[in-house]
Amino acid sequence: MSDKGAGNHSDVTGFILVGFRVRPELHVLLFLVFLLVYGMVLLGNIGMMAIIVTDSQLNTPMYFFLGNLSFIDLSYSTVIAPQAMVNFLSEKKTVSFVGCAAQLFFFTFFIVTEGFILAAMAYDRFIAICNPLLYSVHMSRRLCSQLVAGSYLCGWLSSILQVSITFSVSFCASRVIDHFYCDSYQIEKISCSNLSVNKMVSLSLAAFIILPTIVVIVVSYMYIVTTVLKIPSRDGRKKAFSTCSSHLGVVSLLYGTVSFVYLTPPSNPELRKVASVFYILVTPMLNPLIYSLRNKDVKQAWLASR
Repeated sequence: MSDKGAGNHSDVTGFILVGFRVRPELHVLLFLVFLLVYGMVLLGNIGMMAIIVTDSQLNTPMYFFLGNLSFIDLSYSTVIAPQAMVNFLSEKKTVSFVGCAAQLFFFTFFIVTEGFILAAMAYDRFIAICNPLLYSVHMSRRLCSQLVAGSYLCGWLSSILQVSITFSVSFCASRVIDHFYCDSYQIEKISCSNLSVNKMVSLSLAAFIILPTIVVIVVSYMYIVTTVLKIPSRDGRKKAFSTCSSHLGVVSLLYGTVSFVYLTPPSNPELRKVASVFYILVTPMLNPLIYSLRNKDVKQAWLASR
């Protein structure tokens, strides 16, 4: 079925998504698990956005970024989860060429944007803790809007380039993608073209996306830790660090799960699929919980809205 020598067909009209290689009777269980987790993603992130929009006390840069983070989490889960759930209950498990390209485009767009939003949030926490007296000057509404707009722009440019290079190849007779969504790595595996340019572009994109965001996050927290350790009182240090512990948890979740996916050996595709579920569904589900459980402002806003 995946015989690359069967021919060279660039006029592909659709693909088959293998999904998880489990017994057919387990597909219903997978559907129910995805439905439950996706429902919690919707509830948590829509609830977080509603609280931030309706509560005037949360009209600050940190919650402006957090509202965008919730929107992005909700969006990239929505790009993947509904299609996966439909395929669990379908015999054909097909996706059109345009649908596959659109899924890859929007998933790349939102996941890249999230990386830059997290970097902007790290910078926000750096200013809040290391330069609190100048916080309102440095983190103006205009700068926050520019950081968010720049994050979306980087996501858009990256997704355009990723989709263009992924679907510029010629495909073999096989249309089978060994994943539950249109993953660029699996799409390239069924190509008959020379992928050296694709690999170079993908590596360059990874360096462009990951290195700057990680540098901003790491440097910001180096300054934050140094500043917090200089605070004389234990309660003061605890209070200062609690303002950024939620962000650290979210960063660790996203980068930890994504790294695990791409460090997993290609010879174990099922493990890569399971790991993908974590950053597609589990991380967006946990992010609102992390911020609501460890944030007094969000708790108070939630109680006031009831």
